[in-house]
Amino acid sequence: MVGFKNRYMVMEVFLDPNKDISKDDPIVLSQHNISKAIKDSILTNFGECGLASSLGSFQVKYVNHITKVCIIRASRDEHQKVWAAITMVRSVGNCPVVFNLLDLSGNIKACKTAALKCEELKFEHLKIVSGVPKTEDVNRHAQNLERIKILEH
Repeated sequence: MVGFKNRYMVMEVFLDPNKDISKDDPIVLSQHNISKAIKDSILTNFGECGLASSLGSFQVKYVNHITKVCIIRASRDEHQKVWAAITMVRSVGNCPVVFNLLDLSGNIKACKTAALKCEELKFEHLKIVSGVPKTEDVNRHAQNLERIKILEH
Protein backbone atom coordinates (compact mmCIF):
# COMPACT_ATOMS: atom_id res chain seq x y z
CA MET A 1 0.00 0.00 0.00
CA VAL A 2 1.32 3.41 -0.97
CA GLY A 3 0.57 6.56 0.97
CA PHE A 4 -0.82 9.62 -0.69
CA LYS A 5 1.79 11.85 -2.28
CA ASN A 6 1.33 15.50 -1.42
CA ARG A 7 2.99 18.80 -2.18
CA TYR A 8 3.22 21.57 0.39
CA MET A 9 3.37 25.22 -0.64
CA VAL A 10 4.56 28.01 1.63
CA MET A 11 2.76 31.11 0.42
CA GLU A 12 3.01 34.74 1.41
CA VAL A 13 -0.10 36.89 1.15
CA PHE A 14 0.32 40.53 0.18
CA LEU A 15 -2.62 42.73 1.12
CA ASP A 16 -3.43 45.82 -0.91
CA PRO A 17 -1.62 48.71 0.82
CA ASN A 18 -4.15 51.19 -0.59
CA LYS A 19 -7.08 49.40 1.07
CA ASP A 20 -8.72 51.64 3.63
CA ILE A 21 -8.97 49.52 6.76
CA SER A 22 -12.22 50.38 8.45
CA LYS A 23 -13.70 49.02 11.63
CA ASP A 24 -16.78 47.82 9.77
CA ASP A 25 -14.81 45.55 7.44
CA PRO A 26 -11.71 44.14 9.17
CA ILE A 27 -9.27 42.09 7.11
CA VAL A 28 -8.99 38.67 8.67
CA LEU A 29 -6.83 36.02 7.07
CA SER A 30 -7.97 32.64 8.32
CA GLN A 31 -7.77 29.09 7.06
CA HIS A 32 -11.44 29.22 6.12
CA ASN A 33 -11.21 32.52 4.18
CA ILE A 34 -8.11 31.51 2.23
CA SER A 35 -9.48 28.03 1.52
CA LYS A 36 -12.75 29.47 0.23
CA ALA A 37 -10.96 31.97 -2.03
CA ILE A 38 -8.77 29.22 -3.53
CA LYS A 39 -11.69 26.83 -4.03
CA ASP A 40 -13.69 29.59 -5.73
CA SER A 41 -10.74 30.27 -8.03
CA ILE A 42 -10.39 26.59 -8.91
CA LEU A 43 -14.11 26.41 -9.66
CA THR A 44 -14.02 29.54 -11.82
CA ASN A 45 -10.91 28.60 -13.78
CA PHE A 46 -11.09 24.79 -13.99
CA GLY A 47 -14.79 24.03 -13.52
CA GLU A 48 -16.55 21.54 -11.29
CA CYS A 49 -14.47 18.61 -12.51
CA GLY A 50 -11.25 20.47 -11.74
CA LEU A 51 -12.53 21.39 -8.29
CA ALA A 52 -13.60 17.83 -7.53
CA SER A 53 -10.23 16.39 -8.57
CA SER A 54 -8.34 18.98 -6.50
CA LEU A 55 -10.31 18.58 -3.28
CA GLY A 56 -8.91 15.13 -2.50
CA SER A 57 -6.06 16.33 -0.33
CA PHE A 58 -6.40 20.12 -0.55
CA GLN A 59 -6.07 21.80 2.81
CA VAL A 60 -4.81 25.07 4.22
CA LYS A 61 -2.63 23.71 7.01
CA TYR A 62 -1.38 26.91 8.64
CA VAL A 63 -2.09 30.64 8.47
CA ASN A 64 -0.37 33.39 10.41
CA HIS A 65 -2.48 36.52 10.13
CA ILE A 66 0.34 38.71 11.48
CA THR A 67 3.16 37.73 9.11
CA LYS A 68 0.69 36.62 6.40
CA VAL A 69 2.42 33.32 5.73
CA CYS A 70 0.37 30.21 5.00
CA ILE A 71 1.02 26.55 4.20
CA ILE A 72 -1.20 24.80 1.66
CA ARG A 73 -1.32 21.07 0.95
CA ALA A 74 -2.36 19.63 -2.41
CA SER A 75 -2.00 16.22 -4.03
CA ARG A 76 1.07 15.68 -6.16
CA ASP A 77 -1.03 15.16 -9.27
CA GLU A 78 -3.10 18.30 -8.75
CA HIS A 79 -0.62 20.73 -7.17
CA GLN A 80 0.03 22.62 -10.42
CA LYS A 81 -3.69 23.21 -10.89
CA VAL A 82 -4.02 24.45 -7.30
CA TRP A 83 -0.94 26.64 -7.71
CA ALA A 84 -2.34 28.12 -10.92
CA ALA A 85 -5.65 28.83 -9.21
CA ILE A 86 -3.85 30.48 -6.29
CA THR A 87 -2.05 32.86 -8.63
CA MET A 88 -5.44 33.89 -10.04
CA VAL A 89 -6.95 34.72 -6.63
CA ARG A 90 -7.45 38.48 -6.50
CA SER A 91 -9.31 38.90 -3.23
CA VAL A 92 -9.87 37.22 0.11
CA GLY A 93 -13.14 38.45 1.50
CA ASN A 94 -13.38 42.04 0.29
CA CYS A 95 -9.65 42.75 0.39
CA PRO A 96 -7.49 42.61 -2.76
CA VAL A 97 -4.56 40.23 -2.29
CA VAL A 98 -1.68 38.70 -4.22
CA PHE A 99 -0.07 35.36 -3.34
CA ASN A 100 3.67 34.74 -3.59
CA LEU A 101 5.11 31.22 -3.51
CA LEU A 102 8.05 31.03 -1.12
CA ASP A 103 8.68 27.28 -1.12
CA LEU A 104 7.33 24.10 -2.68
CA SER A 105 8.24 20.77 -1.13
CA GLY A 106 7.17 17.17 -0.98
CA ASN A 107 7.03 16.81 2.77
CA ILE A 108 5.76 18.86 5.67
CA LYS A 109 9.11 18.87 7.47
CA ALA A 110 10.94 20.76 4.72
CA CYS A 111 7.97 23.08 4.33
CA LYS A 112 7.91 23.74 8.06
CA THR A 113 11.61 24.65 8.00
CA ALA A 114 11.07 27.16 5.18
CA ALA A 115 8.06 28.67 6.94
CA LEU A 116 9.96 28.99 10.24
CA LYS A 117 12.82 30.73 8.45
CA CYS A 118 10.42 33.18 6.82
CA GLU A 119 8.59 33.82 10.11
CA GLU A 120 11.88 34.55 11.89
CA LEU A 121 12.98 36.99 9.19
CA LYS A 122 9.64 38.80 9.29
CA PHE A 123 9.76 39.03 13.09
CA GLU A 124 13.30 40.43 12.98
CA HIS A 125 12.10 43.00 10.43
CA LEU A 126 9.20 43.89 12.71
CA LYS A 127 11.61 44.40 15.61
CA ILE A 128 13.80 46.71 13.52
CA VAL A 129 10.89 48.74 12.15
CA SER A 130 9.00 49.17 15.41
CA GLY A 131 12.01 49.44 17.70
CA VAL A 132 11.57 47.31 20.79
CA PRO A 133 8.70 44.85 20.30
CA LYS A 134 5.92 44.75 22.85
CA THR A 135 5.70 41.70 25.08
CA GLU A 136 2.34 40.77 23.54
CA ASP A 137 3.97 40.69 20.08
CA VAL A 138 6.71 38.42 21.39
CA ASN A 139 4.12 36.15 23.03
CA ARG A 140 2.04 35.94 19.83
CA HIS A 141 5.18 35.19 17.83
CA ALA A 142 6.10 32.38 20.24
CA GLN A 143 2.58 30.93 20.00
CA ASN A 144 2.73 30.98 16.19
CA LEU A 145 6.10 29.23 16.24
CA GLU A 146 4.64 26.54 18.47
CA ARG A 147 1.69 26.08 16.09
CA ILE A 148 4.02 25.65 13.14
CA LYS A 149 6.28 23.24 15.02
CA ILE A 150 3.44 20.80 15.70
CA LEU A 151 2.41 20.53 12.03
CA GLU A 152 4.21 17.20 11.60
CA HIS A 153 2.14 15.45 14.23
